[in-house]
Amino acid sequence: MKFTVGQIAKMLQGDVVGDSNIVLNKLTKIEEGSEHSLAFLSNPKYNEYLYKTKASAVIINQDFILDKNITTTLIRVKDAYASFAELLRFIENIGKKKPGIEQPCFIHETAKVDKDSYVGAFTYVGENVQIGKNVSIYAQCYIGDNVKIGDNCVLYAGAKLYHNCIIEKNSIIHAGAIIGSDGFGFAPSSKNEYDKIPQLGNVHIKESVEIGANTCIDRATMGSTVINKGVKLDNLIQIAHNVEIGENTVIASQTAIAGSSKIGKNCMIGGQVAISGHLTVADNVKIAGKTGIAKDVKKKGKILQGPLAFDLKDFQRSYIYFRQLPKLAKRIDELEKQLIKK
Repeated sequence: MKFTVGQIAKMLQGDVVGDSNIVLNKLTKIEEGSEHSLAFLSNPKYNEYLYKTKASAVIINQDFILDKNITTTLIRVKDAYASFAELLRFIENIGKKKPGIEQPCFIHETAKVDKDSYVGAFTYVGENVQIGKNVSIYAQCYIGDNVKIGDNCVLYAGAKLYHNCIIEKNSIIHAGAIIGSDGFGFAPSSKNEYDKIPQLGNVHIKESVEIGANTCIDRATMGSTVINKGVKLDNLIQIAHNVEIGENTVIASQTAIAGSSKIGKNCMIGGQVAISGHLTVADNVKIAGKTGIAKDVKKKGKILQGPLAFDLKDFQRSYIYFRQLPKLAKRIDELEKQLIKK
């Protein structure tokens, strides 16, 4: 990258305080700034670095008040964090787009691949697949029969989409993710064995969804496993058959959601959370890491924590006593001894 401060400011609709002609060629943390680098400041914890950074320019909020003189050029914007994120997205896309279809790969004659899309080497594209405009499919992906991929999607190396799955526009699937694998469906038989239940449904991923590396989303037994618009899934998540995740919900790594559970809109779920099957979680619920959900969460906006989910405040009050259990047990023993003596 190589831009002037003025060009960056124009892109972010910001105001320059200092030299707008300085050339910038890299992005850095404010505490690690160097000549010709651009940093940003949004967290007050790092305010002190603004006065000693060696970065040539720093993006800051419009309402930031300087306490001392500075040597760096400033780009004042409405929201420094959001502006820096916008800049990162812009730079990420520079030169990212690859043209055409690399060889060797297999694309079935009935598949429809838009001329502006990219298919990387060693990728398999099955029968009747439909791939939209400006899609990027990197090396060693598998696209099963009848899959539909909307415009502007990205599939990173090694992503697997089983047959009949639907990926709507502007979605991103990271390396190693598996979409549409069989649900964990088995029925006990009279021989004390387990017979496999056919999984005939699919996975439907709505628009602007992002799915992290090595996450698995199982196909429905019948119907669809649904990941709604704007959902963000971290790496290493397990989503079982017939689950539905509501719009704009975010889920951190190593969480598992068992079959047929319904997660509401705008929920925040921490890492290593376990949610049992056939449950409903209301909208705007927040679940702390390592929490277990074994019953419906019916109240919107609830905040939960604990191996078996408590209301957050109840859990925190109880935890004070959990930590003191050895002392409390000792006190009870002493009281019992005193009572026996009497």
